[in-house]
Amino acid sequence: MELKPCFYFGKVMHKRLLPKENLFSYKIYYLACPIKNLNQLQMGRLRVGVNRPGLLAFYDRDHGHCDGTNLEAWAREILKTYGLSEKIDNIVLVAMPRVLGYVFNPVSFWLCFNKSKQMLAVLCEVHNTFGEKHTYICANPDHTPINPETWLEADKVFHVSPMLKREGHYKFRFDQRNDNFGVWIDYYNAENNKQVITSLIGKFKPYTSENWSRAFWLYPLVTFKAILLIHWQAIKTLLKGIKYIHRPRQNPEKVSATKNLKKI
Repeated sequence: MELKPCFYFGKVMHKRLLPKENLFSYKIYYLACPIKNLNQLQMGRLRVGVNRPGLLAFYDRDHGHCDGTNLEAWAREILKTYGLSEKIDNIVLVAMPRVLGYVFNPVSFWLCFNKSKQMLAVLCEVHNTFGEKHTYICANPDHTPINPETWLEADKVFHVSPMLKREGHYKFRFDQRNDNFGVWIDYYNAENNKQVITSLIGKFKPYTSENWSRAFWLYPLVTFKAILLIHWQAIKTLLKGIKYIHRPRQNPEKVSATKNLKKI
């Protein structure tokens, strides 16, 4: 991908396998921008407001420490903990914008590239509907580039769905080639049975007025749609007899890593 602002148009798929099946998918779009160049999002007419209102807007306080402080510093603080910061040249944040002032990002992806534009790490910044967040840092233990065949495993330590226990583990796979980007996340329960599969597959598109209009008008109120679909699927799952799980107290550690990735 070009390391400059762009749109990402994709399709989300979520399928529960156990104990009863439930499948849904929907189209979605994100903003993708190197965090060094976020101000470029507001260039031109009908662009994205950066830390100011707009039909589409991006606010620093929606990410990182969620207090408006520097986003690159937050990301590099995490990367440094695992010995990766000095190897990273550019970080591209892929996240949904605010639409008419509202945003809910179930997961945002921070794609971390070296000088050769190889992806060395991905920060998966996860939010739940209870106002909590957790970040999984995904990288190879030897800091080699993440290739399309790489599966990275991490313990599930954050409560997301009230229909799934906080136990078991995830397996992550990322495929970023040219203008294509795909994410696959499989969830395995405590018995090591694959229970949920999810994917996000799409393409990066140029940051133009035409694609701005495509995003805003062909995917209307996309952030409202995301939160409504989450609750609607929860209701459907309950009606299928899946037990509701009350939210546990959040773990104090807000960042965790894929297995065998060591702190320094």
